[in-house]
Amino acid sequence: MTNELDAALAVAHSVADAADTYTLPHFEARDFTVDWKQNQTEVSEIDRNAERQIVRALRAAFPDDDVFGEEYGLAGPGDAQRRWVVDPIDGTSGFVRGIPVWATLIGLLDAGRPVLGVVSAPALGFRWWGGVGLGAHVRNARGVERPMSVSTVSELAESQVSITHSSGWDALGLTPALIGLQQRARRSRGMGDFWQHMLVAEGAMDLAVDAIGVAPYDLAAILPIVEAAGGRFTDRHGEATHEHDSAISSNGLLHGEVIESLTN
Repeated sequence: MTNELDAALAVAHSVADAADTYTLPHFEARDFTVDWKQNQTEVSEIDRNAERQIVRALRAAFPDDDVFGEEYGLAGPGDAQRRWVVDPIDGTSGFVRGIPVWATLIGLLDAGRPVLGVVSAPALGFRWWGGVGLGAHVRNARGVERPMSVSTVSELAESQVSITHSSGWDALGLTPALIGLQQRARRSRGMGDFWQHMLVAEGAMDLAVDAIGVAPYDLAAILPIVEAAGGRFTDRHGEATHEHDSAISSNGLLHGEVIESLTN
């Protein structure tokens, strides 16, 4: 599989390069309009155009693969062994407000399992990638690339955590448990979206708890990168999946304690 993933990764990088070239100038120029989707999240023509561009490129390179995007759904045969899962702009709410924490997410599934991910955040100047047999890597704005691995912090009291509060956690009655996690940690931040999980993969954060309500296109590229960096990525019940509405990443050493504290 590694040779196939090497080829897939090369294409994913090329597609991400093209997406960055399109999205970043529009972010800087603020030359777009914003609509609201039925789920009350923002969307712009930049999201839609970027997804069209990404899907065309992936379908041209891999015509036998499916591609699923946030904005337009499924393209391709529909029953392919491999499926690309794309979020053209993860963090659109930040994108439209001028906050640089947004990224293009490109994930690859094989028989439903996430095996490769590329996360490109041009406004931050960073790109992360990783997959099965490929390790995990990050490149900064100066073009310096390095391998990633998660931290070795084993005590919550010594940890740095990122918590994303949401109404979904309120509905589950688990917001007090999230606050308790923050209070027990050495330091808590709210990085949000893809960035918190990439910081876990880098070893800069030890734990990230996402909002309730995330979707597969938010997570498919994230899971293989965190796992390739030696971490764990699960839903709030501890299942390693990109298909549920919650997501927790960690260095693995803290995971069991966190899952237990968020189980009601």
